[in-house]
Amino acid sequence: MSAAATNVAVIGAGISGAVCASLLAARGVAVTLFDSGRGAGGRMAQRREVMDDGTELRFDHGAPYFTVSSDEVARVVSGWEARGLVAEWKAMFACFDREAGKFRDFDKMEEGTTKKYVGVPGMNSICKSLCLEDGVVARFGVTVGKMDWLQNGSSWSLTSLDGKDLGNFDYVVATDKNVASHKFSGLTGRPPPLDLSVFPNLSTMFQDIPVRPCFALMLAFSEPLAMVPVQGFSFYNSDSLSWAFCDSSKPGRVCLPPNSQSWVLRSTAEYASKVINNMGPRKPSADALAKVAEDLFKEFQATGLNIPQPIFIKAHRWSVF
Repeated sequence: MSAAATNVAVIGAGISGAVCASLLAARGVAVTLFDSGRGAGGRMAQRREVMDDGTELRFDHGAPYFTVSSDEVARVVSGWEARGLVAEWKAMFACFDREAGKFRDFDKMEEGTTKKYVGVPGMNSICKSLCLEDGVVARFGVTVGKMDWLQNGSSWSLTSLDGKDLGNFDYVVATDKNVASHKFSGLTGRPPPLDLSVFPNLSTMFQDIPVRPCFALMLAFSEPLAMVPVQGFSFYNSDSLSWAFCDSSKPGRVCLPPNSQSWVLRSTAEYASKVINNMGPRKPSADALAKVAEDLFKEFQATGLNIPQPIFIKAHRWSVF
C-alpha cells in the first residue's frame, strides 16, 4: 500500500475502526472515518443519563474493560497509558453461583495475573482521542448506504443512506457486519451497502463472523451493595444474566451523588436472542426495554444479595449484527 497514493475509508468508529484509522494515519495514509452514531466508541461507548433531579450519570454500558495478550498491543496500550487515556483497573472478580447462592473462584490481583484496563474517564475516551489524530477525518452521524466498486477507476464509491456522495476511496475497511447483513434492511428498509453477490468469497467470510446479541442493564444505587465483595462477577446457573460490573469502582470515575454506586449488568446471549426474536430487528420501544430491565433486575434481586431498589434503571439493546 503506497501511502502517498492511498485514500482509505473506515466504516465504524468503535475500537477496531478507531485503532485502524490511527495506525493508517500514522503511516501517512489519508483516512476518512464514517460512523452513524453521534460520536466515537461503538461497543466502547459511554452512556450519559440524567435523573429526574438533574443528576448526571455515566455508564460504560458496552465493553467493561480490556486485556492485552501480545507485545505489539502492549506497546500501543503503554502509549495510551502515558497519555492518560487508559488506566489499570485493579479490581477483584469472582463467579456467583445462582443455585448455591454464593461467590466462588475469586480472582485476586496478584503478580502475573492479566491486567484489566479501562478508558479514562470513560471507555470511549480511547476512540474519541484516536479519531482526533492528525490525518483522520471523522464524520459522525453518517450512515454508509451503498458501496460500489468502480472497475474503471479501481476505487470504491460510497454513498450515504440519504443519497449523498461520500467520495471515492482506494480501499475500504468495514469494522461492522452490518455492511452486508440482512438486518440492515430490517432497520432501514434498504438493501445492505455491500452487495455480496458481486463478491462471493466475502459472503463466506461474513457468515463466519459470530453474532453475540446482548442487553445491558444500567443501575445506580444510593449506597454501595454491602453483600457484594467484588467489583465484577460472572453468573453461573442463571438463565438471563451473564456478568455484573461495578462501573463506579473504575479509576477516573466520579460518583454522583456521593457514596452512590453504579453497576452495569449484561444478559446472556440466549436471553437476548429470545427477546430479539420476538420483537424483530426494529429498534425496541421504551416499553420493550422497560420489560427487559424489569426481567433482568428481578434476576439480580433473586440472588439473595440484598439488592435494594435502584435510584436509576434502564436497559439498552446492543445491535445484533
